[in-house]
Amino acid sequence: MELEKKALPADICSTINERIQIINNSTLSGTPLIKLINQVQKETLKQLEQQLKIVPERYYQGTWMLLGMSGIGLPIGVAFGLSIGNIGLLGTGLPIGMLIGLMIGIAMDKKALQEGRQLAIRISC
Repeated sequence: MELEKKALPADICSTINERIQIINNSTLSGTPLIKLINQVQKETLKQLEQQLKIVPERYYQGTWMLLGMSGIGLPIGVAFGLSIGNIGLLGTGLPIGMLIGLMIGIAMDKKALQEGRQLAIRISC
């Protein structure tokens, strides 16, 4: 329903329809069917993000929060711990990096919404 609001190229539409057909033709039920649906959903969203930069809500928040913790927070924690002489303070940089990454992600999500590149769906991890 949400993708119908977007102008998608014909090749992407056909790929999505083929994936939906796989689910419809499946004889699976219960947990295996749920796994198949989740797999198809992830593949479809990955294709949309890579080719058209269309993302679900809070996509950039989650991505940049992790990048902020690992790419920004850890180096800050290491520098802080080494400067004090107590490497046990390594974890102090993680919340700082998380906040920086979260702010970047929120800004990118707002930009995606303004540009009409955001789907009104949320994906759980």
